Amino acid sequence: MNFRQLDLNLLRVLAAIHRTGSVTAAGKALSLSQLATSSALARLRRHLNDELFVRTPDGLKSTRACERLAPEVTDLLHRLESTMSAREAFDPAHSEARWRTSLSDLGEMMFLPALATALRTHAPHARLANVAVAAEDLPGALEAREIDFAIGILNPRQRGIRTELLFCEHYVAMSSAHWRPASGRVTARLTPDQLSQASIVVASPTATFHGSVEKTLVRLKLSDRIVLRARHFGALPDLALNTDLLTIVPQMYAEILSQRLDMRVWELPEGTSPDYEVRLVWHSSTANDPAQVWIREQVHRLFRR
Repeated sequence: MNFRQLDLNLLRVLAAIHRTGSVTAAGKALSLSQLATSSALARLRRHLNDELFVRTPDGLKSTRACERLAPEVTDLLHRLESTMSAREAFDPAHSEARWRTSLSDLGEMMFLPALATALRTHAPHARLANVAVAAEDLPGALEAREIDFAIGILNPRQRGIRTELLFCEHYVAMSSAHWRPASGRVTARLTPDQLSQASIVVASPTATFHGSVEKTLVRLKLSDRIVLRARHFGALPDLALNTDLLTIVPQMYAEILSQRLDMRVWELPEGTSPDYEVRLVWHSSTANDPAQVWIREQVHRLFRR
């Protein structure tokens, strides 16, 4: 049998005849005439090289080959029907969906709390896992469905990858509430001289956020002012709070920190902080999947601005 030449609609006929034990009843169930149903059965017999059903005084009886095949076909059709039904009506309140995202440590602090609140409120049976994927590996991970979406300073150009701008951001400096510049007048914005005199701590993240803070300092010829490099953004608040160090972080992160810590936010010198784009990234194969559409809608609602 050449499976590629098999009309898969014939499998619905096989399952219906096996279930009803009658060509006529199977045809009625499938809205087919008896002639069309008999014709489909004849084609199946030729393809499978087996009678499939034989007539007996008690009606049609399945052959051994049919007994092996028909339950598998029926199960596959049921699963396909369930999948199609799920696509048509995704119910977050009862769904046990499993989503995988890729966020850096900073992304976890900025995005996971709000996402967790949304899931516990609207989809309490669903699950969300954060999977570490380097930015350069992201397109392959999305294509292989190792992750469902990512949020970060990302703009991959590979075929099949879709992106959507969530917001534009810039960097600010943060310090303890008692820190002051070494010279000059104290305002909400640091001057180039004040920044060049500061001792700076930065994070060198991996995963989905790139090290653009350090790149900016290199461009401004201030890399020699970096006295401490941490692996994670989560270490920066305590380092700045308990020392004379100045740290540079995204504005959104600074806003989150300033709500719960006694820290001061400083604007960087005019023209020194490049804007960057935070994007939602996913694969086109999930574009119309209701569960994936729903979780992306939550990301839009929470973070798009």
